[in-house]
Amino acid sequence: MIQAFLTGFITLMSLILAVGAQNLFVLRQGLLRSHVFAICLFAAVSDALLIWAGVLSFELIGSFATGFAQVMTLIGSLFLAAYGCMRIWSAYQGFYDLELKPGRQTLRRAILTIAAFTFLNPHVYLDTLGLIGAVSAQYPTMAQKYSFATGASLGSLVFFFSLGYGARALAPIMASTTAWRILDVGVGITMWLIAGILITT
Repeated sequence: MIQAFLTGFITLMSLILAVGAQNLFVLRQGLLRSHVFAICLFAAVSDALLIWAGVLSFELIGSFATGFAQVMTLIGSLFLAAYGCMRIWSAYQGFYDLELKPGRQTLRRAILTIAAFTFLNPHVYLDTLGLIGAVSAQYPTMAQKYSFATGASLGSLVFFFSLGYGARALAPIMASTTAWRILDVGVGITMWLIAGILITT
């Protein structure tokens, strides 16, 4: 149970640390101190819903298709390995758009913006419904799957609130391309480690 929880937490944190429009928007709101709690909560709850949908849908499909869990676990591990390569390549290239435009949005507009970044991004579905569901398929019991989903959901909550409220402290550090490179290298290596664990279990 604890192992499943920690795997969920680490897997989600590794996925969500990748530079993206959603993260940059949360970072921007944090820097501006604009609707930070609402934005962080919306992003975390949205991720949690998608995470649980991914875990439960994989279990439903797996009950009808023999060997589905094993196949998807393999696919998930291959994707993790490839995603890790992408992050390492991104670090090598060093192209990061970190410009934060000034201006303060209304709460309604801010929520609509984070909703668009969340639900109109195909990578969100690939990460939560696809990859998270695939990783959860390695666990034989529902209790372990629930523990995994809980760990992943907590990872999302911790990340978004840390990013939103820690933005001002992080801003001087993360304004450096070198810092984002180091982050991407760490994410890439973590992805490879999780992929290796999936293949060997």
